[in-house]
Amino acid sequence: MSPLGTRDLRRIFENLDKNGDGQVNLKELNWLLEKIGIHYSVNELESSIGKSSLDFNEFLYFYDSISSEETMRTGGSECQESNEGDVDQETDLAEAFKVFDLNDDGFISWDELQSVLSKLELWDKRSGGDCNSMIRAYDTNNDGKLDFEEFKSMMLFTIS
Repeated sequence: MSPLGTRDLRRIFENLDKNGDGQVNLKELNWLLEKIGIHYSVNELESSIGKSSLDFNEFLYFYDSISSEETMRTGGSECQESNEGDVDQETDLAEAFKVFDLNDDGFISWDELQSVLSKLELWDKRSGGDCNSMIRAYDTNNDGKLDFEEFKSMMLFTIS
């Protein structure tokens, strides 16, 4: 299961679809991938996708395939079948956590959360309090930041 729900992916898709035509072109998709540390050229994307733009359903399929590739690359495919889903989910969450933990200190602060959401164009100054509120809502030890277990609780609540 992916750490991002369909609602979150819809919002990302709509933010990428600058002209509102219901399609994300490969340049827009590549911009997003670069922001989260996945590097492809536009030519590589077109070669692997086979077309120059994606509708929302194709975007979901692409996201799932990228998530699956990452899980396989990090060793998630070597799990026993009985707990493969749990381990895949844990691996996905660990990868998502790394995206937000910009300084690699093992915690996500409100400014790291804000920075990543801003890069994905999911945050603006008018909603600035949201990052603090999100951190506080899941910060069980009240240290002002999220460790991996707190992040996992937040993400599992969001996608359930």
